[in-house]
Amino acid sequence: MNVSTFRVGLVQMCSGRSIEANVIDAMRMIREAAAGGAVYVQTPEVTTQMERDRAKQMVETLPEEGNPALAQFRTLARELKIWLHIGSMAVAVGGGQLANRAFLIGPTGAIAARYDKIHMFDVQLPNGESYRESKVFRPGSEAVLADLPWAMLGITICYDLRFPALYRALAQAGAQMLAIPSAFTTPTGRAHWHTLMRARAIETGCFVMAAAQAGKHENGRETFGHSLVVAPWGEIIAEAGVEPGVLLADIDMGKVAEARAQVPSLQHDRLFSVIDGGVQTPRRETA
Repeated sequence: MNVSTFRVGLVQMCSGRSIEANVIDAMRMIREAAAGGAVYVQTPEVTTQMERDRAKQMVETLPEEGNPALAQFRTLARELKIWLHIGSMAVAVGGGQLANRAFLIGPTGAIAARYDKIHMFDVQLPNGESYRESKVFRPGSEAVLADLPWAMLGITICYDLRFPALYRALAQAGAQMLAIPSAFTTPTGRAHWHTLMRARAIETGCFVMAAAQAGKHENGRETFGHSLVVAPWGEIIAEAGVEPGVLLADIDMGKVAEARAQVPSLQHDRLFSVIDGGVQTPRRETA
């Protein structure tokens, strides 16, 4: 395997309410991915806990410093000599606030990058489900790039997917791969998951890697699954189903240059203004 080709592993989980149980589950599948040849392994959003009880989450969520779950993941990355990307976990950041934070851990166990989710999922879905992430998490304000041995990685989380300007900025800053670990709801997943993931790959000429939560969770939430690896031309090269497990895919970084040579749109930005055309809306005459 040469420097431009490597194997990734995406860990698809059905995280529950127990941090300890989720860490054990994640570590088992991370080991499985590494045994399958993956040198970069990604877990989904909210790897360590899927919790709707805010009071319980606030009590059980610890700061990054001295966090036992993070310490176990760092030890595991060092043992397996892999790049371990914890898609996100909640960490306490003071003032009664949490951050939804991703960690990229290098083969030495050192933290190579951190990213706090920027865009908060505050929605009321037609099926009655309601999510208000901004009530629990403090949004991040910085996009993050990380230098891997094979390529530059742009780190994002789930709902960020719907904001293409973030991905264009990452690609224009040097990203050749995009990480989008997620916990997509089933209704939005059915409607938009594949289309949005492929669009982000096509727009940027990047590989997209998205480990997902899947199935009916202990807290009653249901997530879509279908962890994906998408190539820069937009084709899906690996896809999971709806059960927890490990998805492996071989990445050829030469495909990035090929896609960008065919459609070099990252180089074609132009300044423009948005103006009011001055067209008045006709008024309906009333009797």
